[in-house]
Amino acid sequence: MPDFLKAELIERIDFSEDLGMFKFRVLDAERPKFVPGQYATLGLEGDDGKIIWRPYSIASSIYEEFLEFYIELVPHGKLTPKIWKMKVGDKIWLRPRIVGKFTLNPETKKHLMVCTVTGLAPFLSMIRTQKYELEMGKLKEPNKFLVIHGGSRSWELGIYKEELGELSKKVDWLIYVPTVSRPWEDTNWKGETGRVDELVRKYADNHGFTYEDTTGYACGNPDMIKNVKDILKRAKFPENRIKEEKYY
Repeated sequence: MPDFLKAELIERIDFSEDLGMFKFRVLDAERPKFVPGQYATLGLEGDDGKIIWRPYSIASSIYEEFLEFYIELVPHGKLTPKIWKMKVGDKIWLRPRIVGKFTLNPETKKHLMVCTVTGLAPFLSMIRTQKYELEMGKLKEPNKFLVIHGGSRSWELGIYKEELGELSKKVDWLIYVPTVSRPWEDTNWKGETGRVDELVRKYADNHGFTYEDTTGYACGNPDMIKNVKDILKRAKFPENRIKEEKYY
């Protein structure tokens, strides 16, 4: 196995000045295998000639040829300012091993997924993969997903808000709740408002995602994750059915 692979940026969509979708195709090798929910490690050369590496959750399905990432610019970060300068056709390094334990719990069929902005990425991979497997006849009984996805303003939720909103209208196994925490800065927004942790109990209770048959997942902001874990514990979710992935 090579130390690292080279990948080419094949598509980029900017949702705002500091949020975007980046799609890469691995060059001269097969795209590494992964499980939905895992993360890849991307790298670019720093000013000193050494490669700066950072992990990013994969948003694409295991059945898609490319690797897609939902990335937030960290202004004083070492890597994302360099990623932000990339244009279609530019190259990035990729570690060949894709890892991570933030994957679907096979012991339950119901999954309560709470995320802030780019924390949607691993859930997107899971949802897209299930959609493909149902279409291919690989999966007889779908998992049920309740996704609560929050941002300060609606445009931070990017193209994914439309993708999951449309899918949730077509299938009975996905409930997607986008929410905005600063509606006064987004006056055209007609959807749910408030932080994701304020909405967990309301939607979980309304749709019957309870401690008896559901796994809870929280991904994104560490403060949100702590709040969501506390809420799920109070709602009697067992420790082994609460999963987290922190983005700093």
